[in-house]
Amino acid sequence: MSDDRAVDGVRPEILELSLERCVELLSGSGFWTSEAIPELDLPSITLTDGPHGVRRQPADADHIGIGQSVPATCFPTASLLGATWDSDLLAEVGAALGVEARAGGVGVLLGPGLNLKRHPAGGRSFEYLSEDPLLSGRLAAALIRGIQSEGVAACPKHFVANNHESYRMVVDCVVDPRTLHELYLRGFEIAVREGDPWALMTSYNKVDGTYVGENPDLVDGLLRDRWGFDGVVVTDWAATSDRVGGVAAGVDLEMPSSGGAFDGEVLAAVDDGELDESVVRRRVENVARLVERCVAGAERPTDLDEVAHHRLARRVAAEGTVLLANDGVLPIADDVEVALLGAFAETPRYQGAGSSQVVPTRLDGARRVFEERMVGRVRYDPIYDPDTGDATADDIRRAADLAHRAHVAVVVIGLPPIAEAEGVDRDTLSLPTAMNDLVTAVCAANPRTVVVLANGAPVLLPWADRPAAVVEAYLGGQASGSALVDVLVGDAEPAGRLAESFPASMVFPSETCFERSTRQVRYRETLHVGYRFHTTGDVSARFPFGHGLSYATFVWGDAAVERDAADAGRSGTDLEGRWATVRVPVTNTSERVGSEVVQVYARRPESGVYRVDRELVGFAKVRVAAGETVEAIVEIDRRLLGHFDPAAGAWVVEDGEVELLVAASSVDVRSRVRAPVAGSRVDAGDRERELVVSEAGFRQLYGGPVPDPTPILPFTRDTLVEELDATGMGRVVQAGILRIAHRQTAKLLGDDPDPVLARLSEAIIREAPLRFLTTMSGGAGPLRAFDGLAGLLSRLRLPRRRSR
Repeated sequence: MSDDRAVDGVRPEILELSLERCVELLSGSGFWTSEAIPELDLPSITLTDGPHGVRRQPADADHIGIGQSVPATCFPTASLLGATWDSDLLAEVGAALGVEARAGGVGVLLGPGLNLKRHPAGGRSFEYLSEDPLLSGRLAAALIRGIQSEGVAACPKHFVANNHESYRMVVDCVVDPRTLHELYLRGFEIAVREGDPWALMTSYNKVDGTYVGENPDLVDGLLRDRWGFDGVVVTDWAATSDRVGGVAAGVDLEMPSSGGAFDGEVLAAVDDGELDESVVRRRVENVARLVERCVAGAERPTDLDEVAHHRLARRVAAEGTVLLANDGVLPIADDVEVALLGAFAETPRYQGAGSSQVVPTRLDGARRVFEERMVGRVRYDPIYDPDTGDATADDIRRAADLAHRAHVAVVVIGLPPIAEAEGVDRDTLSLPTAMNDLVTAVCAANPRTVVVLANGAPVLLPWADRPAAVVEAYLGGQASGSALVDVLVGDAEPAGRLAESFPASMVFPSETCFERSTRQVRYRETLHVGYRFHTTGDVSARFPFGHGLSYATFVWGDAAVERDAADAGRSGTDLEGRWATVRVPVTNTSERVGSEVVQVYARRPESGVYRVDRELVGFAKVRVAAGETVEAIVEIDRRLLGHFDPAAGAWVVEDGEVELLVAASSVDVRSRVRAPVAGSRVDAGDRERELVVSEAGFRQLYGGPVPDPTPILPFTRDTLVEELDATGMGRVVQAGILRIAHRQTAKLLGDDPDPVLARLSEAIIREAPLRFLTTMSGGAGPLRAFDGLAGLLSRLRLPRRRSR
């Protein structure tokens, strides 16, 4: 290497490595491990799944990554963690995850997940924190800080726009620039700036025609240069399509090992001058720095207390439980007779399926805990099948009879496991029919009915006004059963607030543009996601974003705004620093301790650019003892008042007046305060917009040619297995691939396979691009062979069999 290449800050030891060796180090050595670097006296490190629990597989585990793992504390999933609105608590959870990771020899925990919940039917919604980027980013940053406080790298994911699961390995998410930056990138930006993660994972999908991991504007330009990220960028597992493009764009580590399948392409690109050798060495520098950080953390003593972590999981589950409705039936008194109905009370739904699935260290069922807490006063009946949610008419009648003979009926329902899983999106937001019938019948038999929901994402609740109380318990982890009982009997406060809107029907903009079986999705709802739609379109949600009741009662005083003195006279491109502090006195007027979440939303009704009705710009959760007053302090950064200007390619703070809505939810406004903000005059002419823009309107907002969907023919390494039947010869090859894949999956899942894992496996196989087969086989299927096969099958178009 010439001297001019050696002065880019790369360590001398890395400059001495051969180029071939450098390329090797940019890929894993196995499914879960990086390459050791003995030349630098650095071992390999283990990366493992960990959004809500350390999912560490043994060394002889399967090579698909869906098999059993070593037991670990299963904390509540992200949908419940988001509902806590509590950064301090999530930092505690992160620290516990870090301790367990370090105890298991894990250097990088793949989480938290903070993709925005664009549509509640997204199959992985339970792994994500919120429909709002500020809340997602702040809570993710807290988890990151907690994990890394224990010397373990956090790896937030999936950067960016992984908002649904169908065709996720190849789908092109086409998003206009303003929406991309204000909604889908902003949460990641906050997490990076405030959490300083040591690693970050790119998503499978394309954005605007280019795979995220091959997009230099998103990775090197935005993530590294603008946001200051100095960690390792790692691919999602088997996400690599063009490794040369990935290295050039800023991706450091390909996972898992592809057996060197892409190494030759990288070396050839350097030889041809397409890729500068110094870029490769800088990627190695990043990987080496990550390993050093993890090695330093591993040297710290580990004090793992599984009992304490279970207690923490129980406390967190209660903190994120949301009391949606209550006429006073809750908390349940000790002297009443309870009919406990629903199989989930005994066989809990406590996590989702897929790569985040944890084997818990223990598991609390609500039935056992309830019966121990109220000895002799609980009568239980499962009523429905926990795997399907099905029940007969006789089952429903039996439930109504039990409810009629009890003082209080508690009905535990939710989504069956097969409805929520990585790799597949939900077809409907409805609960199983039998569960809706169960609620209706029990409410008719006993007006003092409490309905408990166990689900990872919003569902339609057509009967919501009939029960005496409705409790959203989400997927509460291994202590979900005990936490639920704590809440129902009043031993713990249901302290959660919704981090997502529960729609009253399927009328919301993203439903129009949520194609479940296509290679391209156009985000024509633009900024109208979640509460931004409900408040802007004046369409009431069943339960709004930020909503949640308490057993305590509160009175809020008048809000006071203290504008930062340095804000006056600042330019619109000056984004740094605090704009104002909002102070709200909150008084607990009850006889028990309780929590409130003070939310502050900003409105710009006189803006020179299109705005949604309101946006969350700050929040504070306060715990208030009986009879006491606590001041909630919400600090608002200038950056949060800005909008993204596509023409300038930058954020701008508009000069003018901001109306602050101090609220208990997106619609429960307690006070309004106006304050000026210094910035730039804006007159973009874009002041009106449909909730779902037309194709022509979308093209105008997009600001350039909208990418065409990728055609099925000609076949390439990105062709999906299910697409091979576009030609007759392709259909023959497809049958062979499926036969081999199903045989391997049968060995993995056994004679009595879990139906959820079987469904996930089928989705992985059919929606796998040909290159995926190379990577997941550790290079056993040469990439060049698949490239050649794709070209051959495109040319040999045997006539397809006619359908009968």
